[in-house]
Amino acid sequence: MGRKGIEILVGLFVLVGILAILFLALKSANLASLSNGSTYEVTARFDNIGGLKMRAPVRSAGVAVGRVKRITFDNKTFQGIVTLELQSQFEFPVDTSAKIVTAGLLGDQYISLEPGGDDKNLAAGGVIKSTQSALVLENLIGQFLYSKAAEGGGDAKGGDTKGGGDVKPAPEKATKK
Repeated sequence: MGRKGIEILVGLFVLVGILAILFLALKSANLASLSNGSTYEVTARFDNIGGLKMRAPVRSAGVAVGRVKRITFDNKTFQGIVTLELQSQFEFPVDTSAKIVTAGLLGDQYISLEPGGDDKNLAAGGVIKSTQSALVLENLIGQFLYSKAAEGGGDAKGGDTKGGGDVKPAPEKATKK
């Protein structure tokens, strides 16, 4: 193999490396998945969207059925408005509910759709009325700690009562006069 053949192989190796980096970049930006077929948009309102990002997947029964297209804020209701772009091949009843869930304990957040039982389907421009906001782990831990502190914080000296806070005072001794 001559010098020219080695240069061609090195060039091909570099090209494959560049393509691999491009593929990884598209995958990490959630741009490489889902086909570019026909879609329709629906919106949902959430009190707290947590860490939901644009282009996050929309799933139903674990299957990707769309993407988050846009996230905006309503100044009147103080809610996040999430526009979902669903693939046309998937139709959902008008009483479908949407909730923001996390993939694993610390994974990315996505929207999970749970179909209802209505005969009519969501159309383009439809609104999902039943929503459940994101569960923020920090808020959950804070509520747990606050409830534990309020349950039976301890005795006056700062020690633990180990009785759940239901300690009865000792009867007073009678004194002679």
